[in-house]
Amino acid sequence: MSASGWRHHWQTIVANIRVVNDAGDEKALIETLTRPQATTVVGFVNAHAMNLVTGNRDYCQALSAADVLLRDGSGMAILFRRLGVEPGLNMNGTDLIPKLLAAYKGRRVAFWGTQEPWLAEAVRHSQARFSVDVVSVHHGFSPAQTYVDLARQYQPELVVLGMGMPKQEAVAALLAAGGEPCLVVCGGAILDFLGGKVSRAPQWMRRLGCEWVFRLLSEPRRLFTRYVVGNPMFLLRTFLSRPS
Repeated sequence: MSASGWRHHWQTIVANIRVVNDAGDEKALIETLTRPQATTVVGFVNAHAMNLVTGNRDYCQALSAADVLLRDGSGMAILFRRLGVEPGLNMNGTDLIPKLLAAYKGRRVAFWGTQEPWLAEAVRHSQARFSVDVVSVHHGFSPAQTYVDLARQYQPELVVLGMGMPKQEAVAALLAAGGEPCLVVCGGAILDFLGGKVSRAPQWMRRLGCEWVFRLLSEPRRLFTRYVVGNPMFLLRTFLSRPS
C-alpha cells in the first residue's frame, strides 16, 4: 500500500478512538455499555491492529465501524503522543471485559471463540466468578453467518468474541447489521485468558507497558511475526506520522 493509503487508514482509525481519561470516565463508559439501545460493537486498537489496517481495506472498514473503539497498549500511546494527543488510560480488553462481565451479572451472555477445552473452562470460570448466564457457546472457526444465526436463536445481551483479528471484527460488523439490542465485544484472546490457556504477565510488566514481551516469550512461534516483525514496522510508521 502507498504511503498516502496507509496514512489515510491510520487517520480514520485514530479519529474514531474514544480516549478514556480516568477511572470515572471508564466507569461511566461501562454503565453506558450495560444499556445498549441497539447492537453496539466495542473494539480495541493496538499496534497489531494498526499494522493490519495498512493492507486490509475490509478490516479497516470493519474496525472503524465499531461504535466504541478503545486504545490498547503502549505502542498506541506512543502514536498518540506523536500526533500531539493525550492517550488517556490503557483500555485493553483483558482488563475491561471482566469488568463488563461483572456488570452483566445474571444476564444472557454468549461466548464465541477459541476452542475446547479452553472454551468450556472460560464458561465455567465466568459463571462462577461473574454469575453470568452463558446461553450460547461456540468455537471461533465457523463461517461468519453461523454467529449471526446463533444471535437470532439465543438473543444474548452480551456477546464476547474471541476469534482474533481480523475475523472477530468482520463478525461484529455482520451482527451489527441486523440484530436485537446487545453489546458485542471484540475480545481477541480473552477467552483463552479466562479459560486458562494463556496467563497474564506479572503486574510489574503490565505497569511498564511490556506485557507483549511476556506473551512473546510464552508463545514465540505464534507471536513472532506480530511482535518481532510487526512492532518495528508500527514504530516506523509512527515516526512517519505527523500531527494534523
